[in-house]
Amino acid sequence: MDLLRMDWRDVGFLHWPVDPGVVAATLPDGLTVDIRDGQAWLGVVPFEMRDIRPRGSPIGRSFGELNLRTYVTDGDTPGVYFYNLDADDRLSVALARRLFELPYYRASMTVRRTGDGVRFRSRRTDDRAPAADFDATYGPVDDEPHEPAPRSLESFLVSRYRFYVADDAGTIYYADIDHEPWPLQAGEVDIRENDLFAANGFDRPAGDPVVYYSPGIHVRAGRLRRL
Repeated sequence: MDLLRMDWRDVGFLHWPVDPGVVAATLPDGLTVDIRDGQAWLGVVPFEMRDIRPRGSPIGRSFGELNLRTYVTDGDTPGVYFYNLDADDRLSVALARRLFELPYYRASMTVRRTGDGVRFRSRRTDDRAPAADFDATYGPVDDEPHEPAPRSLESFLVSRYRFYVADDAGTIYYADIDHEPWPLQAGEVDIRENDLFAANGFDRPAGDPVVYYSPGIHVRAGRLRRL
């Protein structure tokens, strides 16, 4: 049964390949790095969360969100592992930390559509984590959204229907999400500031990111369960 429903809009997928050992050292016991082309991947994903609401609620909330994530498996099911999720909504941060034990932090954000794409700026205001600023403009470079091809790199990076979290004792939990295939476009990005890697103990990956853009999808999220 769905616990939450929401829309994710103007999503930027910015991904860097990194050595698998770098990521493996940060994961809790029970999760392993999901590798593609011999590499682990770190993703910075800015977007706007719209109309997020618990099941049965007539009123939704909308705000900017920014996360740093990687890709893992429990041996059977691939998924996403989050290092941080910054959001510009105090109540939603509190509920997400309580309901899903996700590493959500408060941030001040602006999301502005321009002729060059989406200007996304974030400044973390939560003292439970190191300071982290992000400022970038991203958008599509082709006209027609398409579904990610099976077994392609873009499918590996975006077609994830489970996330994993671990509590302070190392117990792993997961929740499943459901949505239609991503409408995806090749993208470009101009990054002016990005502190997310340093704030999570990573060196900045070398090279330019692999960039995709999506106008968005409707998402349903289930309850958190113990692995």
